[in-house]
Amino acid sequence: MKCLVMVQGSQADYEAMAGKPSAGSPAWSEKDVKAMFAFMEGLNNDLAESGEMVDGQGLTEPARTRAVLPGADGRPVITDGPYGETKEQLAGYWVLDCASLERVTEIAARIQECPQPEGAPVYPVLIRPIDDGGEPGSPE
Repeated sequence: MKCLVMVQGSQADYEAMAGKPSAGSPAWSEKDVKAMFAFMEGLNNDLAESGEMVDGQGLTEPARTRAVLPGADGRPVITDGPYGETKEQLAGYWVLDCASLERVTEIAARIQECPQPEGAPVYPVLIRPIDDGGEPGSPE
């Protein structure tokens, strides 16, 4: 079963990783950032070795987001982020091909073990099965 596994973050979190704290996100040290990247590299290597990794990427900060919407005159309206109405945004993802939803859930639990500084926000790891062309709402 293929699943999209997603982690979230806010603009403040990206700024904290660059050493700029805010009320909800303490500043990360260089050691904190290196520990996070080492953890993710180990996870990605394990998933590649097991054959479960299809793709995985970290995304740039929400401030570099661009939204394209249809305008009233039919021309596209393009805006740049970040967007106040959405605090948490997609920060990174994996496309995994695993034997079961239980296995994907085990991987998501491992992702939650990623080191971060004390007081940093904790977001859920989201799992979305990828539609394989089956019936809408079907589990697989």
